[in-house]
Amino acid sequence: MRNVDAAGLGIGDDYPPRIMGVLNVSSESPYDPSVYDDPGEAAEYVDEELIGEGADIVDVGLESANKKFDVLSAEQELDRLDTAVETIRSVSGDAVFSIETRYHEVAEAALDRGFDMVNDICGFADPKMPEVCADYDVAVGKMASPPDLERPGAIEDVDDIYDALELNGFTDKTILDPAFGGWSEDKTTEDDRETFDRLREFRGYGYPLLVSINRKNFLREIAGRTTEEALPVSLAATAMAVERGAHVIRTHDVEETRDAALVGDAFTRERVRTPEVEELDLATTGEMSRHLDRLGVDGAYADDAVARVFEVSGLDRGARELLRNEAGTYGVTAVESGGDGDGNGSLLLFGTVGALRRLAAGVEGDAVAPALSAITDGLPDP
Repeated sequence: MRNVDAAGLGIGDDYPPRIMGVLNVSSESPYDPSVYDDPGEAAEYVDEELIGEGADIVDVGLESANKKFDVLSAEQELDRLDTAVETIRSVSGDAVFSIETRYHEVAEAALDRGFDMVNDICGFADPKMPEVCADYDVAVGKMASPPDLERPGAIEDVDDIYDALELNGFTDKTILDPAFGGWSEDKTTEDDRETFDRLREFRGYGYPLLVSINRKNFLREIAGRTTEEALPVSLAATAMAVERGAHVIRTHDVEETRDAALVGDAFTRERVRTPEVEELDLATTGEMSRHLDRLGVDGAYADDAVARVFEVSGLDRGARELLRNEAGTYGVTAVESGGDGDGNGSLLLFGTVGALRRLAAGVEGDAVAPALSAITDGLPDP
């Protein structure tokens, strides 16, 4: 996992989670507390509510990405850039300033006028965007999106997110965003939940991760909360996202989100990381598959990279002996606890997903069939 330098701000596994506060200079943006069209008022908001509460990055949006609104052209975004530039020039606090756009012309103009970073909500659908970001040597958030500029983040199938993130390559300072939220009519909250559940997989590309989950529908729906009531579920998800490997959290609620991110970071498992060795963060075979894809290695190895442990009880002595004797043949370890011989003992079976699957396929017998079937059902799809 590479680290990224964003105008002197380190982002990656070697740094604490970074908080990206949000400012919108678009009157149509859906979250009113972050919307300003007066540069003075906007700068005051940034100083007090964003930087003052712990934001490391301030992301300035020129338009709403809400699917209900028409997409602005590059010219229309440029018309709003003056307000954004005047705002950041009026801010007294210290932060990295990011321009949210999909157009290379807007990114270039913003970088020329004082912005430090780009947040591309169309994921390099504009093929000149990575060239501009590389030329200016700036960090760039790359959000998963279709290969056009019509609608950002409209990826309904979670598996398609990976291809979208590869669109037009990466720069050395790319930060990946798998795209949460209702960017299209077809994308469901279930899609967002699956994306969140598989968040670690996106680390497989080796670039830092940015997530924007603040008060999102897929979290509100779990607890039955309105947008105004949704801060607690956002904070719970923030801690989980950081523990799962997210590096930048984009939010409207800076102070609270910072605390939640620090809690998640404090309980993130320590990993070996030296110039020569990096311990990968893996919990599923899918996560391993992404690393194998990155390295050009056969994906079949994924099953033998992730271990599972099962406690099997209710077997008679003969069935326990059968599994114990056969387990090692398939690369599974079997450890038996005490029992009275009448089915009260239990057996611990542990090994890689591949080894357990081979054990279940290779050992026959009516007495062990239900237990092996349950183990197979509990393993991820090959």
